[in-house]
Amino acid sequence: MRYLNPKADLTFKKVFGEHPDLIISFLNALLPFEKPEEEITQVEYLNPEMVPQTPFHKDSIVDVRCKDQSGRQFIVEMQMMWTSAYKQRVLFNASKAYVSQLDKGKDYELLQPVYSLNLVNDTFSDSKGYYHDFQIVEETETREVIEGLRFIFIELPKFTPDNYQGKKMQVLWLRYLTEINEKTREAPEELMENPEIKKAVTQLEESAFSKEQLLGYDHFWDVVSTAKMQISSSRREGLEEGRAEGLKEGEKIGIEKGAKKKAIEMAQSLKAKGVAISIIAECSGLSEEEINSL
Repeated sequence: MRYLNPKADLTFKKVFGEHPDLIISFLNALLPFEKPEEEITQVEYLNPEMVPQTPFHKDSIVDVRCKDQSGRQFIVEMQMMWTSAYKQRVLFNASKAYVSQLDKGKDYELLQPVYSLNLVNDTFSDSKGYYHDFQIVEETETREVIEGLRFIFIELPKFTPDNYQGKKMQVLWLRYLTEINEKTREAPEELMENPEIKKAVTQLEESAFSKEQLLGYDHFWDVVSTAKMQISSSRREGLEEGRAEGLKEGEKIGIEKGAKKKAIEMAQSLKAKGVAISIIAECSGLSEEEINSL
């Protein structure tokens, strides 16, 4: 048996965007719910393309978007590489989902929380931990939280089963994302013993995909590989440019300029090859609006 990697655009959306039972299990395992009554029991998929109400605002596409029985919304994204603009894009998407709930004249108390869950196949922090929970918190005295938006970032490369002491299902789902790939011939027994994980693994069997889908899958990884090389090159060139200026501020500016230039060049190249705008945005860190204007 040959499996595909669950982190690819095609497979991630197939598993979590087409099977409500799997996305429910996934969200309950990975989101910071503290009470049993907070857990999700049913979901309704929402359009992942969040079109603005006016043509003067940006639109955006996310991997999976759904809401639960109480109206809470969940945005799930699989990000293959970290870029400096990614946090801002996450904030933008979650804020858009939050404000779009309320029609004119309605009470603000009707607004339901939006959770943004971001699986990042890259490292971006100096922390040894892989799980990062962001809220709007009063910093110095009361630690009071402004409810409404919550952001979870998971650095997948930092995850190992033996460095976690929490829920068993969280460990299983993260093992699923980090251990199953094209080299897998037999899924780990611990994963296959759980019915939900077993179903998710089955969705990755190569035989479940058409020839055209497999070609698209291979193309996705070619694009990711190219993007990683170009981003690495831009960071290296930007660092050298900044060092040449002899100042820390110059180093920072040099990195940012170099990264932006390379991101644009990469986007232009991928766009010319007919790569989907959403994939280019994920790889380059540019917004879809910026890519469409190239």
